[in-house]
Order: sequence, then C-alpha cells, then structure tokens
Amino acid sequence: MKPLRKAVLPVAGLGTRFLPATKAVAKEMLPVVDKPLIQYAVEEARAAGIEQFCMVTGRGKTALVEHFDIAFELEDTLRARGKHDALALLEGTQVEPGSMVTVRQQVPLGLGHAIWCARAFIGDDPFAILLPDDLVLSETPCLKQLADAYTETGGNVVAVTEVPRAHTNRYGILEIGRDDGRLVEVKGLVEKPLPDEAPSNLSIIGRYVLMPQVIAELSRMDRGAGGEVQLTDGMARLIGRQPFHGLRYEGRRFDCGDKAGFLEAQIAFALKHKDLAPAVRAFLRRYAND
Repeated sequence: MKPLRKAVLPVAGLGTRFLPATKAVAKEMLPVVDKPLIQYAVEEARAAGIEQFCMVTGRGKTALVEHFDIAFELEDTLRARGKHDALALLEGTQVEPGSMVTVRQQVPLGLGHAIWCARAFIGDDPFAILLPDDLVLSETPCLKQLADAYTETGGNVVAVTEVPRAHTNRYGILEIGRDDGRLVEVKGLVEKPLPDEAPSNLSIIGRYVLMPQVIAELSRMDRGAGGEVQLTDGMARLIGRQPFHGLRYEGRRFDCGDKAGFLEAQIAFALKHKDLAPAVRAFLRRYAND
C-alpha cells in the first residue's frame, strides 16, 4: 500500500453565489477570520502528511498561486520593522519549492472532469481531494482522520455525514453495507438522488482518499447528474474491485459555498481565537437581544 502524499484541490469554480464579492477575487481567497479558505485546505492536507499539491484552476485564479509564493518585499519590510509576529503568520502560506503545481480546467464539465485534468500529477499514486468550500472544525484535522482510515483499510475512503432525507438530492449518497458506527462499507454510490430513491441519508462531503484507477473511469467522460462528468459515478465503478469505505469523521462541517454557512464558519472559528472570543460573544449577545 503506497503512502498518501498527493492532494488535488479543485478551485476552478466561478463563485457566483458570492457575487459581487467574487467578481475579481477567487471565492477560495475569501477569508474565514484571518485566513483564506484555500489556506485552511492546504494546512489540513499538510497535517495529513501531504507533500505535493495540485490546484485545478480556471481563469482569474492566479491569486491562489501567488498566496503560496514568497512575498520578498512584504517580508523584508516586516523584518526591518521588527514585526516578527506578523512574519510568523506568513509561514503557513509557504510551500516547498516544486511542491505545488497547477493545471487549468478550461471548460466547466463538473468535479469528475476537474479531477481528470490532474491525471498527470496523480500518476499511479493514491491521492486526496479537498474541496475548500467544505471547512471542517475538528480536534484532529478531517483529512488526517481519512489518512489514518486509509492506512487501516487500504483502498478508497470518503468522509461522510448524515443529512436530512429531504436534502439527498444535493449530495452524493451511499448505499451502505457493514457499519460499525465509524467506518461504513460502501456498496454503492448515487449522485443527488431524489429523497424517495436515496439508498440512505449518508452523504459524502468534500474530503476523499482515492486510488488512481478512478482516472480511467473518469476518462470515459460519461455525463451524469446535471449533464456533468460526476466524480461520484467514477468512484461507483470502483466498488467491488477495491476496498471502499465511508468514514464518519469527528468535527463540524461548514458549507462555505453558501452564504449562511460561510457566516456561521466565521463565528465558529472566531470563537476558537482566544483574543477574539470575548468580543464575539459580546456582540452576539447584543444582536440576539435586539
């Protein structure tokens, strides 16, 4: 079993739900408290042992790459002014030379197509996928939990959570086999099924550990839900050929592709900052009383 060292971050989306804020700014650069979403994703991947990153980008996404470059002028200025605390904050934005590459998804054909675009980077290795829109607040980083499960089971592992049955048409849904309360055997996958057709209410969130064989399935370019190349459909064809499990991860997930979820994440993460928490609690009480 090969070690997990690669991660793909699909970041080509237009972020239309956050217009006009995302007219000139990539949605993955929107900050939650003091860090952009893309940095949370990269830091979570590093905590899981990831060493190589591939961002699948689109037009107007150059700021994502520049965020992880060295800002010589800024760092020199901070150093000259003795602002060492500010310098320390930049450490999370730096990656090893050659460890981050980008590929362009030129046409918006879905998540499966975005992953296929990274096929040369993936090669014959297992790889993780992190969707920066999904932000997870947990004691152990979510992808680290998946990486540990991969070491335990081998094969494919996806992060899963229960959703209201009325919402199954928004997610990839599992057909489940053995279930020990933590790890679930995946017997089938369905993309966005209607509530009365869903095999369960256990959905996949934006964290995956997949085997490279999924690329061959995505290369078929079969169109699924919404007329797009669905990652779920490609993964489903691996079931029965390789181990496939869902992990009920520890933590709370925030959908930062949704305005309400993004605002909730701001509050939840701010309350984890010792210097911000008192002020945040105070203004929350003030607004709750209005």
